[in-house]
Amino acid sequence: MSARNRRLPRHRSWPLTATDVNECLGSFMSHVTDLQFLTGHDSGTIVLGAAWVAPDPHNYGHGVHPDAVGFRVDVHPIDAADRAATRAVLRAHALPQLHAWIAQGVAADDTWQLTPHRHYWRLTDGHLTHRDEA
Repeated sequence: MSARNRRLPRHRSWPLTATDVNECLGSFMSHVTDLQFLTGHDSGTIVLGAAWVAPDPHNYGHGVHPDAVGFRVDVHPIDAADRAATRAVLRAHALPQLHAWIAQGVAADDTWQLTPHRHYWRLTDGHLTHRDEA
């Protein structure tokens, strides 16, 4: 993203680009309804987030819009000084794990697909962890 449109302070940066995510997900990108580069408050150790937005068929039209059903991917800002190292770790490990998580979700049964899910990747002292969270 160009510096003119970045909407982040100079000391903050996104560790991935839209191209990074598109290249990793390939055809599964068609299942992503929202790719966001967050600008809000510090996310702590979270560097990447993904969510399954489930349909809500039991609310008589007052819930999730059908166009919003699918996967959401959020890239969290980090310190600009850490961008290169974080990007390398995310491209090598987190993006393939994101690809696998989305592939499993696409192939999952109705029970999984009718329930919202969230998955976060955290980077602490160069160590990447990930897990589903409620």
